[in-house]
Amino acid sequence: MKVYGYLRASTKSQDALRAQEDLKEFVNGKGKKVEKWFVENASGATLDRPVLLELLSEVEKGDCIVVEQIDRLTRLPSDEWKQLRHTIEDLGVSLVSKDLPTSHDILSPPTDKTEEFTQGVLVAVNRMLVDILAVTARKDYEDRRRRQAQGIAKAKEAGKFKGKQQSAETVAKCEEALKLVNENNLSKVKAAQLAGVSKATFYRWIKDNNK
Repeated sequence: MKVYGYLRASTKSQDALRAQEDLKEFVNGKGKKVEKWFVENASGATLDRPVLLELLSEVEKGDCIVVEQIDRLTRLPSDEWKQLRHTIEDLGVSLVSKDLPTSHDILSPPTDKTEEFTQGVLVAVNRMLVDILAVTARKDYEDRRRRQAQGIAKAKEAGKFKGKQQSAETVAKCEEALKLVNENNLSKVKAAQLAGVSKATFYRWIKDNNK
């Protein structure tokens, strides 16, 4: 059995490596070692995660994926979570979450027939609990999104919402792009590219500043 660690944070400003040492210590305490770490900054609400897909392409039957919490692996809608779970199961790979004690014994293979029976029961119970935690993670995601939308709506009503503030560097690049548009008759797309700012950011800056 090879053990692979998966670490995820939602945004680039968050530290995806935060839980690495705790997970390493946890796995070592079970007499195993993490063969390789897969780390990415991406939303758990989408399956479009290159590092996760890389992990799934590398694991083999009998291997194990270890995460800190189930919500590090998924905040997916129910149908997409089932798709991911089935992919993991079809690969013959086990899933261990540090915050889910029923999954810990997966790292300690049974030594006799009695323990094999117990292991089978634990696998079934663990699968059910993982599904519950996956649903809970999705609900938490949707609740936070709803509260955020409500807060923005109230702020807009009060005339206090200004949206995400752009950095001074981004503003300078947008100003440079606008200058290229006005003085060199370039398209906004080309000007943004030359100024080193994304098209979406440039268009939003134009809109927000009535340029």
